[in-house]
Amino acid sequence: MIQSMTGYGKSVIQLPTKKISIEIKSLNSKNLDLNTRMPSLYREKELDIRKLIASKLERGKIDFSLYMEITGEETSTQINRTVVKQYIKQLKEVVDGDETELLKMAIRLPDAVTTERDEIDEDEWAQISNEIDNSLEKIHQYRLDEGKTLESDFFTRVQNISELLDQVIAMDPERIEGVRERLQKGVSELKEKVDQNRFEQELIYYIEKFDITEEKVRLKNHLEYFLKALKSPDSNGKKLGFIGQEMGREINTIGSKSNYAPMQKLVVQMKDELEKIKEQLLNVL
Repeated sequence: MIQSMTGYGKSVIQLPTKKISIEIKSLNSKNLDLNTRMPSLYREKELDIRKLIASKLERGKIDFSLYMEITGEETSTQINRTVVKQYIKQLKEVVDGDETELLKMAIRLPDAVTTERDEIDEDEWAQISNEIDNSLEKIHQYRLDEGKTLESDFFTRVQNISELLDQVIAMDPERIEGVRERLQKGVSELKEKVDQNRFEQELIYYIEKFDITEEKVRLKNHLEYFLKALKSPDSNGKKLGFIGQEMGREINTIGSKSNYAPMQKLVVQMKDELEKIKEQLLNVL
């Protein structure tokens, strides 16, 4: 089953002192283009996150964001009580001042306040990691749902091309007869005596140059192969793109060989349907 490269997944988790929001957005891209945004506290986990996303989403322009909002009384800055008391004691020996004023002075002195480096709590990270998995599941489901819409559209377009091809096949004998009549009319207008056997040989050679039997067969095979690839368990947009290119070659050759206005109109319609398929294929994983 095909998947779209467009997707969105979000999860929110409330921890004792903080709220964590995780967002993953995905758009189409030829390769994996991954951007991450997260607080410095979790940067050491970035490589693991990148590996996980790459294994799950494979391809696309992906933005991963992890937001942290402090909701509890948590701070990494602490007053060094022992140092502050020593500062106040020393200041009293120098000046005779109010305790509050001395405290204001002491708190500005070196080492009065210390900032501890935050360390990741592994139990906390396990919960966050689980929510990342949930977000990836949501974006995966989003891609599958989008893929179903694309699959339905592809099926309709391929059926349209197939029906147009049937009209081309039905019209082909009429086209060949028209080519034969035009050649015979052209020769008769010359008012010259011609070798009938030689004329028939040249006519056969000329008509063979405009024969589209092989192109019709190959295009029909490509259409069937495209539908078969759509039902494949794995989504492979690049493979479908290659099949689409082959379909385009056969359609173009039929158009160049047809030399018959009604058939060329059908070819233009086939090209239009194929162009719509190619546009949508850019968004298939």
